[in-house]
Amino acid sequence: MAVLKLADQPALIQAIFSGDPEEIRMLIYKSEDINVLDAVQVLIRHSADVNARDKNWQTPLHVAAANNALRCAEVIIPLLTSVNVSDRGGRTALHHAALNGHTEMVNLLLAKGANINAFDKKDGRALHWAAFMGHLDVVSVLVSHGAEVSCKDKRGYTPLHAAASSGQIAVVKHLLSLSVEIDEPNAFGNTALHLACFNGQDAVVSELIDYGANVSQPNNKGFTPLHFAAASTHGALCLEFLVNNGADINIQSRDGKSPLHMTAVHGRFTRSQTLIQNGGEINSVDKDGNTPLHVAARYGHELLINTLITSGADCARRGVHGMFPLHLAALNAHSDCCRKLLSSGFQIDTPDSLGRTCLHAAAAGGNVDCVQLLLKSGGEHNRTDKCGRTPLHYAAASRHYHCLETLVVCGTDINATDQWGRSALHYAAASDLDRRRRVALEPDSEGVQAEKEKEAAQCLEFLLQSGAAAALKDKQGYSPVHYAAAFGHRHCLELLLDTHDGRQEEADCGNAQSPLHLAAYHGHAQALQVLLRGGREVDERDQAGRTPLALAALRGHADCVHTLLSQGASPLSTDQLYGRTPVHLAVMNGHTTCVRLLLDEPDGAEVLDVADPQGRTPLMLAVVGGHVDAVSLLLEREANVNTADKKGLMALHLALLCAQDECVQCLLEQDACLLQGDSQGRTPIHLAAAQGHASWLSELLTIACSESSSVPPLKDGSGYTPLHWACFYGQDGCVEVLLEQRGCRCIDGNPFTPLHCAVVNGHESCAALLLDAMGSDITGCRDAKGRTPLHAAAFAGQTECIQLLLSHDAPVDPADDHGRTPLMTAAAKGRVGALEALLDAGAGLSLIDRDGNTPLHVACSNGTEDGVLMILQRLSDATLINATNAAMQTPLHMAAQRGLKKAVQELLSRGASTQTVDEDGLTPALACAPSRQVADCLAHSGSHDAFLLPLQLRGPLPRLPAEAPPQASC
Repeated sequence: MAVLKLADQPALIQAIFSGDPEEIRMLIYKSEDINVLDAVQVLIRHSADVNARDKNWQTPLHVAAANNALRCAEVIIPLLTSVNVSDRGGRTALHHAALNGHTEMVNLLLAKGANINAFDKKDGRALHWAAFMGHLDVVSVLVSHGAEVSCKDKRGYTPLHAAASSGQIAVVKHLLSLSVEIDEPNAFGNTALHLACFNGQDAVVSELIDYGANVSQPNNKGFTPLHFAAASTHGALCLEFLVNNGADINIQSRDGKSPLHMTAVHGRFTRSQTLIQNGGEINSVDKDGNTPLHVAARYGHELLINTLITSGADCARRGVHGMFPLHLAALNAHSDCCRKLLSSGFQIDTPDSLGRTCLHAAAAGGNVDCVQLLLKSGGEHNRTDKCGRTPLHYAAASRHYHCLETLVVCGTDINATDQWGRSALHYAAASDLDRRRRVALEPDSEGVQAEKEKEAAQCLEFLLQSGAAAALKDKQGYSPVHYAAAFGHRHCLELLLDTHDGRQEEADCGNAQSPLHLAAYHGHAQALQVLLRGGREVDERDQAGRTPLALAALRGHADCVHTLLSQGASPLSTDQLYGRTPVHLAVMNGHTTCVRLLLDEPDGAEVLDVADPQGRTPLMLAVVGGHVDAVSLLLEREANVNTADKKGLMALHLALLCAQDECVQCLLEQDACLLQGDSQGRTPIHLAAAQGHASWLSELLTIACSESSSVPPLKDGSGYTPLHWACFYGQDGCVEVLLEQRGCRCIDGNPFTPLHCAVVNGHESCAALLLDAMGSDITGCRDAKGRTPLHAAAFAGQTECIQLLLSHDAPVDPADDHGRTPLMTAAAKGRVGALEALLDAGAGLSLIDRDGNTPLHVACSNGTEDGVLMILQRLSDATLINATNAAMQTPLHMAAQRGLKKAVQELLSRGASTQTVDEDGLTPALACAPSRQVADCLAHSGSHDAFLLPLQLRGPLPRLPAEAPPQASC
């Protein structure tokens, strides 16, 4: 290894090895004094890592390419495995060289194998960057080496888009000379012409138009280049080029906006004149019905309004919500625009579709100049909208003091109420417009909110001084005090409560909530403090029996809970609806801070395990909701983990039922009882098995076994074990866990065994696990009615399970206590697939049950036609066609009685007798009385005498109808 003699090295090398960053920085800035190539070679000879990356994942090659360090790159490249390594942004060295316009570096990298079409994380190619930056030489080199001139990035931008957007006219001309698609849209539908117009690149616009670009091509939202030119800051010349080259002046976007609308939005006065002079439709409407005049009024462009009116714009045209341009100007506080619109002779009190006049809009907008102007122009100040609100209501709701003052002074009825019975004072007490804006735009501006509340108080104070009735209630029984409490306006509350009438709100609220309840529910602690100064009952109840503390806890307003508790509110109070305490309500929604405050009270220990009428404690409700923090807090305060509700369910039962894993862990750490059953005898182990919680089941069994030498007997009230439950619900993992326990590898408990449970629901995998673990002998197990698992599978038509049982040598024809085989069971339910599987296995068709029924009898009696036909297809013993059961009935009797037409036809074709009489003396024909179709079938199969014979044998003939039946003539 070479020995480095620092004294003989360049200054930069010496600085690097000395580790002085300031000296290194100084030397780098004095690049003319440094032999950079020598420095790189020395560093490489001494094992410098040529693949090292900085925080942006850039290698020395990236840096060399970006800074045009050509000789350094020549030294570094041979030592690299690839020149296409990308940085954090996905850019290769070629990207950096192209971006910075280093043509020689680009040539070098391409010669060394750089991927010319490599793309960064936004799918940008080197050609995109060169085009955007206007490096024509680099663009030419890349194109000559095969770069794809129509490549797109993730936003669909081609190199032409990139060059056009940044005004690189030389690159645009070069790309156009290569015959690129001039109208190619990007992902948003914008062409290069759109982007050039948007950015005011007039030279590019002119060039694109000369090359034949479509001047009226819409993008995905229907905007054309003319729309963009009309709106753009520097698009005036672009707009003239487009208009002079035939762009559609009145084309509308998908939302109905024309280019003239766009000039109105942005106040492009000169461009609007150009459009109007070239045929722009002055009264074109967008999808909301707004004309350009509406839009100009909305945005306050007075000069544009003057131009539009002079050009014939209709001032009485209705727009959004039926509003006129004057409405929009007044609503947005543009007094000069209002003055201009009024001069056109507009009828000032014409309402919009909601009955609001321009004075309503001005009052809501808050510009007193607009209000005064409209009043002087004859605006009716007591005019109501369709909801019964006057302009005074709007001014009060928006906290516009000067507008309010102006309207009151001119004689507006101060106590006028709307259709809900609310006066202006109600709206002033509840004004919340600025609160919503603050939450959306200024979440940290508490000072701004305080100032707005003072403005609301100023409005309210003025109304009170002017004679507004503080005791006036709306139709729900709420006074202004209620509204101030609900919206948390402390200053308004203080003013209202200081008046004589303000105290009347407690006298008779009817069904309304009290101010305390409203403030607590909406989380206004300061409002609560004001209300409680007057000696109000802190635990007053609403109609549902809830206290303010209960509502605050339910909503999780910790500051309100703290305020109420400090004023003596009781955490032991219960509501009348569910019998729950504030602690119950807090834990239901996981409001741990509120729970802590409630439990910290002197009587907090008493409420810790209080049960509601269903027997649910706070711990149970917290577990059901999966609120782990609340569960941990309650357990920390020593809540009883083994308390059971009215159904016998403990917290651990509920945690397993609701799959709250973390809660289960917390409860087990507190030694929750595993063997206590609910009202049906089900332990947590049963529920874990039924719910499929294999890992928890394993842990529960481990804990249970640690307390005794073997698995304790686990049977619920019906004798079912956890294995029964796991098999019934098809929980394979739990079945495996249980079978790992030796004590579970036996048939125990209810005689409807786990194998019965598995096959009756079609859980073949569970059944296979049982058979593998316990052997094939369990296929012969019988339940309380003598039915084997094969009976259960046949009953439910679980063909796969039937085949599984038969493959384990299950008896194919075992009879249950009623003498029925699995084949009869399948026949009774019409399970065709099960019938086929059993018949394929050799199930007997000649066997009879205790009532003498063969499988064919059973199929005809209770099954389906498909089942009957399946049995008949396999029936080889012809004597079974006319076999009789204990009631002397043949299969034909039963099929006829059931109305199985196809089965009757098939039986008759197989020689079934129509004259056999059962114990009641009925032939099949009489047995089919309810079924006309079967009766007709039997009628055609025998003589008319066959119908009369049974009647003759049974005594007197019944009275016949006046006309003989149709078949009597046969």
